[in-house]
Parts: sequence; C-alpha cells; structure tokens
Amino acid sequence: MAKLRVAYEYTEAEDKSLRLGLFLIVSGVVSLFIFGFCWLGPALQGLRATAANCTVLSVQQLREEFECTFTCGSACSGTAHYPCVQVFVRGPEASSRALLHPDERQLLANPKCSYIPPCKRENQKNLESVMNWQQYWEEEIGSQPFTCYFNQFQRPGYSQVTSQRVQSCRGKHFKPL
Repeated sequence: MAKLRVAYEYTEAEDKSLRLGLFLIVSGVVSLFIFGFCWLGPALQGLRATAANCTVLSVQQLREEFECTFTCGSACSGTAHYPCVQVFVRGPEASSRALLHPDERQLLANPKCSYIPPCKRENQKNLESVMNWQQYWEEEIGSQPFTCYFNQFQRPGYSQVTSQRVQSCRGKHFKPL
C-alpha cells in the first residue's frame, strides 16, 4: 500500500504572517539582550558600590586646565576652560587613598579631576565654580566624615570613589554625616 504524501503550501498571506511572527520573536530576544547588557548591567554594577565613611585627606588644584563645551542657543556654542581640582579621600581601609568624584558621569568624563563645572562661556565663571567647590571641601567638610561609595568592580585595579551611589545629572549633592 502506498503512503499518502501530503504537501501543503502556504498561501502568500500565511507566509507573510509566519515571517512577521518570527521577525517579532527574534527582535524581542535581541532587544532583551540589548536591554540587559547596555542598561541593566551598568545599573546593577552601580549597586555593587559599598557605602563607607570617608574623610578628606587633601584638596589640591592642578596647574592643568581642561576644555569643556558650552551652548548658548541654537546657533551659539564653543569651548571654554576650567581648572582641575583633586579631592583625595581615605576610605574604609586606613591605607587606601582615592580620588573622589561626585558621580560616575563625572568620573567617566574626566578621571583626573574631582569636579567638572557646568560649562560657561567665560573662563572666569568656570574658575569661580571650581573655587566654590574646592572651598566647600576644604572649609565646610574639612576632616568631617561623610558617606562615600567605593566600587572596585567598575575599573579593575582602581577604586572608584563617588559621593553618590547613582548617576545624576547634577554634581553638587553632598551630605556630611
């Protein structure tokens, strides 16, 4: 007895529907990977930072100046300069000395300096902003302990120290203990 062979061909509409369904499934899986690696991974790394009591060891201004970009309207933009201030703190280990940054955004933008001012057109205004920030750490905080966050997983071989746990758009939110 011969076997019956059934050959089924999809209509053009069914074929398009199957392709669309497979495309949606594949794009959903790809977007989950992108979401996991690009957004969720760094957010979870930031949570690994451990809170500690820090004290200021020294505040110094380097002779080096850095460029920043300002905008003053749709057709107006340019570059200005700001001085580099470094705030060194002592963390949970008595021997550890690390450079403090207000948040991860500023650490990534300029790992040499502790503070990047909001860029203004006049270099003098940038200098004043940096000097106010330096004065805050020297006079108001001084040797008072404050909460900082160490994250040794962010950059291997380097202790990342921030005064905020999460990334922020503003740089001046410090709370001494």
